[in-house]
Amino acid sequence: MQVHLTLFGQLADITGKTEMILHDIPDTETLIKTLHEMYPLLVNAKYAIALNKKVIKENTILIGDNNIALLPPFSGG
Repeated sequence: MQVHLTLFGQLADITGKTEMILHDIPDTETLIKTLHEMYPLLVNAKYAIALNKKVIKENTILIGDNNIALLPPFSGG
């Protein structure tokens, strides 16, 4: 199983990447823990998680290949 991760705005600035692929990530909680270990500055960042184009708010099991986006706070008008 692999996770295709897309990062936007300040999250891309923190990681130095707009996209990455991670392997053997069973759920979104593990994904966040892994990212925080890889990029400690993400711990204090605020962002939402979108799984296959739907924003999720709780731990979700990842089955098969997944597209995940980390979305920083945004405003519009």
